[in-house]
Amino acid sequence: MPYLYQDSKPRPAAHPGDARGTHSSEKDYEQLKQECLRRGVLFEDSDFPACNSSLFFSENPPIPFVWKRPGDIVKDPKFILGGATRTDICQGDLGDCWLLAAIASLTLNEKTLARVVPLDQNFGPDYAGIFHFRVRSGTGSVTHMCPKGVLNYAVNTGVGNAVLSVNSCTILSKQFWQHNEWLDVVIDDRLPTFKGRLVFLHSAELNEFWSALLEKAYAKLNGSYESLKGGSTIEAMEDFTGGIGEMYDVKTAPDNFYEILEKALKRCSMVGCSIDTSSAAESEARTPFGLVKGHAYSVTGIEEVSYRGRQVQLIRIRNPWGEVEWNGPWSDNSAEWRSVSPSEQRRLSQAARDDGEFWMKFEDFKVHFDKVEICNLTPDALEDSTAHKWEVTIHQGSWVRGATAGGCRNFLETFWTNPQIKLHLTEKDDGQDDCTFIAALMQKGRRKLKKLGAEMLTIGYSIYESPGRDGHFGKDFFRYHPSKARSKTYINLREVSHRFKLPPGDYILIPTTFEPHQEADFCLRIFSEKKAITEDLDESVAIDLPEPLHPTPSPQETEEEKQFRALFEQISGKDMEISAEELEYVLNAVLKKTKNIKFKNLSLISCRNIISLMDSIFLQFDFDKSGCMSSYELRGALKAAGYQLNNYLLQLIVLRYSDEQFQIEFDDFLNCLIRLENASLYQPGNEHLKKSDLDARSFLRLRC
Repeated sequence: MPYLYQDSKPRPAAHPGDARGTHSSEKDYEQLKQECLRRGVLFEDSDFPACNSSLFFSENPPIPFVWKRPGDIVKDPKFILGGATRTDICQGDLGDCWLLAAIASLTLNEKTLARVVPLDQNFGPDYAGIFHFRVRSGTGSVTHMCPKGVLNYAVNTGVGNAVLSVNSCTILSKQFWQHNEWLDVVIDDRLPTFKGRLVFLHSAELNEFWSALLEKAYAKLNGSYESLKGGSTIEAMEDFTGGIGEMYDVKTAPDNFYEILEKALKRCSMVGCSIDTSSAAESEARTPFGLVKGHAYSVTGIEEVSYRGRQVQLIRIRNPWGEVEWNGPWSDNSAEWRSVSPSEQRRLSQAARDDGEFWMKFEDFKVHFDKVEICNLTPDALEDSTAHKWEVTIHQGSWVRGATAGGCRNFLETFWTNPQIKLHLTEKDDGQDDCTFIAALMQKGRRKLKKLGAEMLTIGYSIYESPGRDGHFGKDFFRYHPSKARSKTYINLREVSHRFKLPPGDYILIPTTFEPHQEADFCLRIFSEKKAITEDLDESVAIDLPEPLHPTPSPQETEEEKQFRALFEQISGKDMEISAEELEYVLNAVLKKTKNIKFKNLSLISCRNIISLMDSIFLQFDFDKSGCMSSYELRGALKAAGYQLNNYLLQLIVLRYSDEQFQIEFDDFLNCLIRLENASLYQPGNEHLKKSDLDARSFLRLRC
């Protein structure tokens, strides 16, 4: 999917109190609700209509779904009945257990739940068929762009509200959500049913609907219900809380892993866990102990219990199905509970119910589970011992093919073209010699773009020690300098995060996809224990053109120059002036005789713009002498010609002049310089750049 460049300048963290309405009418929840009450109608959401496209994008519904409002399903619908609890989340016929596990964890913190699920909603006298939920989305706004020659592809992507700009080859889709922004997602309460029952997420109490409506709001956020199939629990946790995610491999977790989980739950962090699968066939397969592989569970408690004179560490897990439980030691009906006092059982809320929740010994948990995901609600919750306030910096940017989608360090020729972010670590941790920070790289919008064939890209980042100069670092720097640190692995998750300790100093962080030419918007969050300064290492726009060359007789004129002069004088006549059409003939006649460059005929528009640039710069960057240069080399070529551009301008130029293979031909390179020079000539302060008349020799000489 092609993307428009987004600058990655640091941004402050968003606050949930500043949630932005998302409805296309530009009216917020209260305005829409009052309008419905005034008209005496129930709200119908035109942005997420009750139709098949809101359900599936790759298939037709397997059963005849009927969209019904809660009042059409039960006689006395309630938004929340007896408080929102984890037993309100039962999975339906949709593979979104990861989302349900996150919602179950959300219910463990009343303050966080109330922020996501406004509790003043109901089916009472002011009911208008409209509800809203507050979520921080990592989906991102999407702006599609296409390189020269693939305009039809962009036009036919089917993205809503597209606006086509032929000059820049830009397709702008509706900008609906943007990361680092709290969103107030409005929905109507029409829900998919079959034979009068909810098909997807539902509560154990059939007349309670908050969880089903929250699932619908999240489906709208991501484009459809089908977009919620498969995912990581921490993805939804972060969207519900704006928190910071960490992932642990249970088999290699630190020795104090129990204490880490205990502290996380005491601080109301959201915790999920899962069992790996070795093949697709194992997905949802049950083990002999009643656990489900490839399934997302919630961790809802961790305690020590007195058992036969000693303390035993236990952990409480919940299956979002609302059934199917662990049947090993410390399960609901196991013999171990007979040796635990009734008061201890009450303290642990232990009861033998088939509700999907169970206790197990922590040592057994480490044997049977593989992954744990923690979403800390505040940055200080990440500290393992003493709480500190962390500093947060957020950068947003894009990988755009042909310009800033350079891939990982394995692809040295393009790696240096990736966005570069400078990190200044100036203060040591208290009592330490190093500076602690966490770098979390998130790819945006992939789930929403599933319907267009997008999958999660494999992403990661590298960190280099800075030599102390500013500006975008070139290929040679990365050729001769090893990285100081890097993300633990490149992986196709929405977010990759890792904690680092480095000495004070300046560092360069390079966020990348694994393969080059892969496009996505990204968000990079950096959390530091002490104040750190980050800045985008983008180039400032600058023009440094020397005075144009004046025609002077050459003491040793070459035979080629003599032939050109004679041809020019023959066509121009006494006044030494020629038309654009005559110039086109002259230049093509001469350049065809040049043996060290291959090219197609120069176009008339090139000649009309009256700039000639022959071999010096173009040949310098046309490494294989094919008559084309890689678009990734355009930054260096333009800089050699006197034009220093930022990423935004560079990407626009690449999208305008490069072909599908990210190549720029000689003729297009000339036109690019023409456009740049024309754009610079009459800007305030650039009067000194105005051209004087050029003669034949000036056309064939570089201006740098």
